[in-house]
Amino acid sequence: MTDIHIRIDGRAGRITLTRPEAMNALTWEMCLAIERALDAWRADQAVDLIVIDAAPGRAFCAGGDIVEMHRAGVEGRYDYGQRFWRDEYRMNAKLFHFPKPVVTFLHGFTMGGGVGVGCHASHRIVDDTSQIAMPECAIGLVPDVGGTLLLARAPGRLGEYLGTTGARMGPGDAIHAGFADLYVPNDWPALIDALCETGDATLADAAGQTPPGSEMARMQADIDTLFAGETLGDIARAVDGARTPAAEAARSALTRNAPLSMACTVEMLHRLGDDPTIEAALSLEYRFTHRALELADFVEGIRAQIIDRDRSPRWRHTGPTAVPAVDVARMLAPLPKGTPQPEIAQ
Repeated sequence: MTDIHIRIDGRAGRITLTRPEAMNALTWEMCLAIERALDAWRADQAVDLIVIDAAPGRAFCAGGDIVEMHRAGVEGRYDYGQRFWRDEYRMNAKLFHFPKPVVTFLHGFTMGGGVGVGCHASHRIVDDTSQIAMPECAIGLVPDVGGTLLLARAPGRLGEYLGTTGARMGPGDAIHAGFADLYVPNDWPALIDALCETGDATLADAAGQTPPGSEMARMQADIDTLFAGETLGDIARAVDGARTPAAEAARSALTRNAPLSMACTVEMLHRLGDDPTIEAALSLEYRFTHRALELADFVEGIRAQIIDRDRSPRWRHTGPTAVPAVDVARMLAPLPKGTPQPEIAQ
């Protein structure tokens, strides 16, 4: 497969995303190929660890390849997205639970589906180019691929802030928020060669340097206050009434992004609570994504951002204070009995 290069190199299983012209966006086949590699290497005594990186360019992985998703939604083929997400989430869970070290090199943009591949690893490496985000609310989806687990584990109310606004994290922010572990600003090829030669993941730990400061850490107390509300409406009203750095950073995003998606994101993080699991996160995410093509703003969001690029989506709700609780409940209700579910048990 030309979109992904999977091989064994020394003591390491190597996965390299090779679609730089598409910012290494994940296709369905790439998800399935990663899963097959995880299954093959899980008990392979020749593989001590996994290294995941991407071809040089602007992104480790800027998300999923969603043009076909738009076509399926317009044509009413809702099962297309449902089957894709079931397969992707199963891969995400296997990566999270992989019994050997997984070292990921997150250069450039790591967003959406890229977070699902890069940020469930045991050793997540960033550099000065790294920009990590969960921007799904901008296209009418919700943070998924296990992203709600990371958001729920983030300090204070940072998860609500990142999930609703899609704010980008530089290397210091990503480490503060729990999306990355190690700042290694130079010579990744030499480190990868050493990992492959030795199979020793502690070499990644030893390479880590003091990360840059985190603007989000500096805004933490402000974010905790503004995003403490029970609902999106509570948060929007708090942000609208404040003139602090965090409020200024959040205000335009809360006005711009899909209200239903943001409201459901807040509710999902609250339901996951203080001790979330990857299984709970993916199951809750799938309740939304299973319905997304038919009942949410996802098709319209892709149209506005990717297809027509007019940046003028016509959302189902007029703003963040106009989403009834019943609409959130409908998107996050348990799926009907007999509905195929992602196979995400440990």
